[in-house]
Amino acid sequence: MALGVLAYPEWDPKDFTRIQTFRKDHDPLYFEVVKPHFAFVFPIEGIGQEAFLAEVQKQSLDFGPIDFEIRCATINKDAILPYYHLLLVPEKGYSKVVRLHDRLYNGLFRPYLRLDIDFIPHVGIANSTDAEYVKRWVDSWNRDEFCFRGRMESLTIIDYSDGNLKDLHTLPLG
Repeated sequence: MALGVLAYPEWDPKDFTRIQTFRKDHDPLYFEVVKPHFAFVFPIEGIGQEAFLAEVQKQSLDFGPIDFEIRCATINKDAILPYYHLLLVPEKGYSKVVRLHDRLYNGLFRPYLRLDIDFIPHVGIANSTDAEYVKRWVDSWNRDEFCFRGRMESLTIIDYSDGNLKDLHTLPLG
């Protein structure tokens, strides 16, 4: 069992549809696996479900909901797989996402924090092994102004094993 923490934001329905329409054509790795999300703790093996849940509850206890606005896309090289990703990165809410991520990795999860990889708060919506394709997609998103507003009101504990994702527990923020 590989346990992680995601937040599935509440979106304006038309923004959600736009994201999902793009993902359907450009996110072969994850479109069928998971809804648009922010990742806070990447999957960890070797921690029992009860201990994992207790740690997330403890670290997020007094952390309230996170409002965000996404106004740009960027490209990012995967640290493990031979893929490039199109990331939608929040402008508003960025620092709160970073602070909650860092808090979650302060206790029990600390040995699993990858200091060799920058943590960029994001919603991933496309991927390819061809960096030029992804760069063209990024440029097309950034050509015109856009703003996706949303709110993260809860964290979801997930099991991501053998390419399958299962939501296990949802904890409210605040």
